[in-house]
Amino acid sequence: MLTEEIQFYGHKNIRSLHARTIEVTKDSHLTLRGDCIIGVNANKSCYDLTSDMKNKIKTNHSFIEIELIVEPFNIKIHGFGNDNLLLTHNHDIVLRKSEFICNRTLCLNCNISALHIPRKIVQLLRDPYKQGLLLIRVE
Repeated sequence: MLTEEIQFYGHKNIRSLHARTIEVTKDSHLTLRGDCIIGVNANKSCYDLTSDMKNKIKTNHSFIEIELIVEPFNIKIHGFGNDNLLLTHNHDIVLRKSEFICNRTLCLNCNISALHIPRKIVQLLRDPYKQGLLLIRVE
């Protein structure tokens, strides 16, 4: 099983209200319009993933498990890969409930969106000093 870790930080404008996506970004600035974003100042984007990880994700129906860790909480998110995924965006990673593909898309048909992240986690992520992790695992 391949595992990749993405570190990110909270931001005062995190709302986590989007019904179809979850996003983390390398950008440091976040407006209230970015309601799918759960973390900023990420240390990796789609582009930065290892080639082995990208190859696994770009396999039709590969099972992708993402663990969102914001101490002391964690939740499991799962989605699926697709051979049409690009994984080339230099700043963002997006998890989607839909089957929409662009260069920011990491996985499709996820079980939850930003709206479904427990509010106790979202509250912690409104602190710019709070660190979060996405652990991406693909068999």
